[in-house]
Amino acid sequence: MKTSVVICVYTEERWDDIREAVESVRAQRRAPHELILVVDHNPDLRLKLKHEYPDAIVVANAHDQGLSGGKNTGAEIATGDIVAYLDDDAVADPGWLEALEEGFQQPGTVGVGGRTSPLWATGRRPRWFPHEFDWTVGCSYTGMPARRARVRNVMGGNAAFRRDAVTGAGGFRSGIGRSVQGRKSRPLGCEETEFCIRLTQRSPDAVIWYEPAAVIGHKVSAQRSRFAYLRTRCYAEGLSKALVAASVGAGDGLSSERSYATRTLPLGVLRGLGAALRGDLAGLGRAGAIVVGLAWTTWGYVVGTVRLKLRGGAS
Repeated sequence: MKTSVVICVYTEERWDDIREAVESVRAQRRAPHELILVVDHNPDLRLKLKHEYPDAIVVANAHDQGLSGGKNTGAEIATGDIVAYLDDDAVADPGWLEALEEGFQQPGTVGVGGRTSPLWATGRRPRWFPHEFDWTVGCSYTGMPARRARVRNVMGGNAAFRRDAVTGAGGFRSGIGRSVQGRKSRPLGCEETEFCIRLTQRSPDAVIWYEPAAVIGHKVSAQRSRFAYLRTRCYAEGLSKALVAASVGAGDGLSSERSYATRTLPLGVLRGLGAALRGDLAGLGRAGAIVVGLAWTTWGYVVGTVRLKLRGGAS
């Protein structure tokens, strides 16, 4: 089994982060077949990376600007059987690639995702920040399986897919995931959710696994540790969920979210309130953040759904 590792990059401002991500791939116990750096419409960064890493494959995003286009470019360039994606501001544990590859030994497996732990720039987790909302900073969250389990979708910054499955399903859809126009970006997501659902809809026997032994650390900037960012990210997630539901159907598009909203989040609120009663007043903040996060996500979904209906009516 040969695995091509793809890191999508876009700005020199993350130069140190990119270098750490690349070095973590080089330090894997099981070396990758190749390392591909896909640069998102930034010729200067591409030239700098070509000079810095002559042993890597450095290419420009050949599709629309954004993360989906970069991932599709990486899959098209790759020559391995498996394409593994790592965020440009993440650091993979030495056994990351080995654990991902082990998941593909299971019959019918088309995708495997790993556990992503937050690396807080502030030095520690803000006490008000609920574990249930770690997805807002690109990390694994309370409510996900504690051991290897079959899942609907994986998180895009720590995931691997069979290369022929990516290209055969038409790749990641532009317009759902995060894109950057100039220096501004709305923190959208869900390109990997929509892709995974489409992948299994296309091949009902296909299996996607969550493998918590495939661990990476994902850097969380001080700006993303603020309550204002959590609200913004939740609203953007709601907008993205509306696009996913319109693309693959609300039944599949919201199946995991229903359980999360009706089971995981109420339990999180109760835990926060219980902690507050035991003297941890930050528990009130965690409970409040869960309520606000759910409300903002729901509002984003409603707005996104109405917008799509209006566009459909206008056409």
